[in-house]
Amino acid sequence: MMDKIAVLIPCYNESQTVGKVVEDWKRALPEATIYVYDNNSSDDTAQIAGNAGAVVRYEYQQGKGNVIRRMFREIDAECYVMIDGDDTYPAEFGREMVSKVLDRGVDMVVGDRLSSTYFEENKRPFHNFGNSLVRGTINRLFKSNIRDIMTGYRAFSYQFAKTFPVLSKGFEIETEMSIHAVEKNMLVENVIIEYRDRPEGSESKLNTYSDGMRVLATIARLYKNYKPFRFFGMLALLLFIVSVVMFVPVLATYIRTGLVPNFPTLIVSGFIALAAIQSFFAGLILTTLAEKDRQDFEFKLQIIHKGREDKHE
Repeated sequence: MMDKIAVLIPCYNESQTVGKVVEDWKRALPEATIYVYDNNSSDDTAQIAGNAGAVVRYEYQQGKGNVIRRMFREIDAECYVMIDGDDTYPAEFGREMVSKVLDRGVDMVVGDRLSSTYFEENKRPFHNFGNSLVRGTINRLFKSNIRDIMTGYRAFSYQFAKTFPVLSKGFEIETEMSIHAVEKNMLVENVIIEYRDRPEGSESKLNTYSDGMRVLATIARLYKNYKPFRFFGMLALLLFIVSVVMFVPVLATYIRTGLVPNFPTLIVSGFIALAAIQSFFAGLILTTLAEKDRQDFEFKLQIIHKGREDKHE
């Protein structure tokens, strides 16, 4: 059975806000099925969500990425709306985001906080800096125009949900989604939303420093995987420059005196030059594999599309 619209709410200890979130979305999208996935909460999150009218399910592997993997695997819907259970994202923007997926064929709609109230409402200055840093880094590296990389407010098509390989376990999942959509040439649009900070007494599960480092590591990993020639090409250039810097003084001494007094420096510079050559050709080989992966992905999209049509029949 395929839902028309599925609202997905991953939750961990959100008893203070989850009831209101479910009720808001039942009013905003009465035709939607609302799923709350409880991720080992130690409070009454699951019970409150169920009493409010949500379908409650469980994911016992800790981490938001693990919850999203379970959601996308278990739920079939023409449109998925993903939100957080902390009542920071107003439900009234959901209809516009769903319309873009169902009527315009958009694969991922991004709820853009950073263009509206985020910097005024959010009370954590390092989060503000981190969001701007991640947005700028990804848009420059991947030549994209996603206005809010870290937002937890998104809408997805069936094709996106069923072809997105969830590798991250935690909060870096939003970064992975954004890069995947851009690299696979999926249609992405932004919707400016209002953002409100968590109500008093509700605590964020995001650690500014440790989760921030994981996000940056995820960007580097995906850049290496999706843009291998650029990644290894830059590495090759760096190694080549280091090799030249070490070699030039040795060469100058040899030209001036006919002697090579610094054999260790000459040998090390030679090995670094070999490493640069290896890095360059590794980039060429991995680019071919990445291109093959993109071709396979397009065939996979056709299979997913056919499967979706069969479920409608």
